[in-house]
Amino acid sequence: MKKLINWLERDFSPKMNKINHNVWVVTLKDSIMQLLPFILLGSVFCLLTIPGDLFQIKNYPNFWTLFGWTMGMLSLLISFLIPFNLMEKKRFRKQRFIAGCTGIISFLLIITPQVVKDETIGFGHEALGAGGMFVAIVAGVFTGYVMGLFGKFSFFKEDSVIPDFVRAWFDAMLPIGIVIVAAWLVVDIVQFDLYNTILSIFMPLAKAIETPWGFALIMFIYCFLYTMGISSWVLTPVAKPVLLAAITANATAGAANLVTSETIYSAYLWVGGIGATLPLVLMLAFSKSAKLKALGRASVVPGIFNINEPVIFGAVAWNPILMLPMWIIGIVLPIIVWIGTKVINFAPIPKMVFDMWYAPFPISTWITTGTVSGIILMLVCVLVASVIWYPFFKVYEKQEIANESNDLTNTTANKGTNKLQQAK
Repeated sequence: MKKLINWLERDFSPKMNKINHNVWVVTLKDSIMQLLPFILLGSVFCLLTIPGDLFQIKNYPNFWTLFGWTMGMLSLLISFLIPFNLMEKKRFRKQRFIAGCTGIISFLLIITPQVVKDETIGFGHEALGAGGMFVAIVAGVFTGYVMGLFGKFSFFKEDSVIPDFVRAWFDAMLPIGIVIVAAWLVVDIVQFDLYNTILSIFMPLAKAIETPWGFALIMFIYCFLYTMGISSWVLTPVAKPVLLAAITANATAGAANLVTSETIYSAYLWVGGIGATLPLVLMLAFSKSAKLKALGRASVVPGIFNINEPVIFGAVAWNPILMLPMWIIGIVLPIIVWIGTKVINFAPIPKMVFDMWYAPFPISTWITTGTVSGIILMLVCVLVASVIWYPFFKVYEKQEIANESNDLTNTTANKGTNKLQQAK
């Protein structure tokens, strides 16, 4: 175990942190996070549809339309944000707006054949929403790459008398033209189905999450990285599009029964944050160790709102005693949720968009499932997490109490020595 921890600390973690701070990864993460207001507003509109659907109220407003204009536009927005943010981070600020607009055009070029094929009029095609997220990411990355190549390019010399804004117009035309012509050649001239090809490349990930072992593996990776102080946001560019597509399918198709972000963060799994750390926080809050008690009580309020950075970085990260139970929880709890929702159909998979991960349990469970069985399954997860955390917590508590006792003894001895020296 010690060798494993040393390898993780010295080799694996630095490499993962390097990836986490890579300009492309940061751009993807930031771009997706900037969409949260639209996702949260989509959650509100989804909630507002319930009274009309439940009580069959006549002339009740169709909030699904507003849902379509928020959640249904995510891919279109991400195709703008990726090249825009990349230019910002590479300090080509003059090109950022042009790059974002070019990203939108390249994305629309790619999805046009599918929109025409499906005979979808207007802005209602699923490719514009969560369903086209991967395609939008590819379009945005390609646009950002080309725009970045020409970030310092200019047709004019430094001492040119032509005004700067005119020079900027002409200089931007070349990379814009390359992006648009490239997309046009591939999609219209060669008639290559780029849209479905991109989706097929990422399809294995979506299928993996919808299997018990794949679901458990991905949740374990979240916990594994987090225990090394690596933010789970590093996986956002990969996992978020899949989960958004899943909840959109559940919310609009009705018959879909896909594992979603709501299943993980709002209904059952991560009570207190990734790794179901709220039971650990409560144990710490009543610990016999003064240090652990202080940490636990400081972490209670954030933990209730599923913010667990205080307890993770205060006790779990790089602590072999508490890393192991979090890894175990990352495997066991997803399997329990899978069995409870998919195998025996005891509790439902959420079918409404509710990306407010900070809503306290079991309130969020009731909102997303509307069933007592859902709350029972959530409580089972909390109970199992508590059972897993407890023995490891007791070992850690014993260690900290011993350390505090030694520190107290050393402090008393030092005071005695100082008094003796002063008396002499």
